[in-house]
Amino acid sequence: MRVVLTGGIATGKSRVLDRLAAHGVPTSDADRWAHDAIAPGGPAWRDVRDRFGPEVIDAEGRVDRRRLGAVVFADDAARADLNAIVHPRVRRAIAGWFDEIERRPGHRFGVVAIPLFFESPRAETFDRVVVTACGREAQVARVVARGFSRDEAERRIAAQLPTEEKVRRADHVIRTDGTLADTARQVDAVHRELAALSGA
Repeated sequence: MRVVLTGGIATGKSRVLDRLAAHGVPTSDADRWAHDAIAPGGPAWRDVRDRFGPEVIDAEGRVDRRRLGAVVFADDAARADLNAIVHPRVRRAIAGWFDEIERRPGHRFGVVAIPLFFESPRAETFDRVVVTACGREAQVARVVARGFSRDEAERRIAAQLPTEEKVRRADHVIRTDGTLADTARQVDAVHRELAALSGA
């Protein structure tokens, strides 16, 4: 069973993914595949440089994600161009990862975190969708805590589908407004449901 974990920026996806991994669930993260794709020598590095120019490349030849982010979160067309460059590579990597999981004995489902799952049209299908959610002010505060200004945080959140809509489309919702223990209990409950659905 192929499960996707999604949710807005700073809504707790990484914490949820880590908790599922602690249960022995195979997990992966689209952000990691995206970072690999734009790393020097990666399949999308040259296209990113050609589209956005040498100013987004640092002295070591790496894509400066902060500079690139400043460009794409201020320009819808630029963000669409970046997604068109990176997303196909990430999708192929994720498909290959799931194929590998299916060949391993003992695993009935795997979970991949895809932050922009609902924002990007895709041909592939997933059996279940898990969404992380929290209140808007908590989300803004968490993004600001990562070193962004409030304006930058608001732009990044606004560039994604509203949390309420993601919750509406979800099969499972994990609210991360409460304590870490509250979140852990919800993750454990979702894990039990997924295990039952997959026959694990």
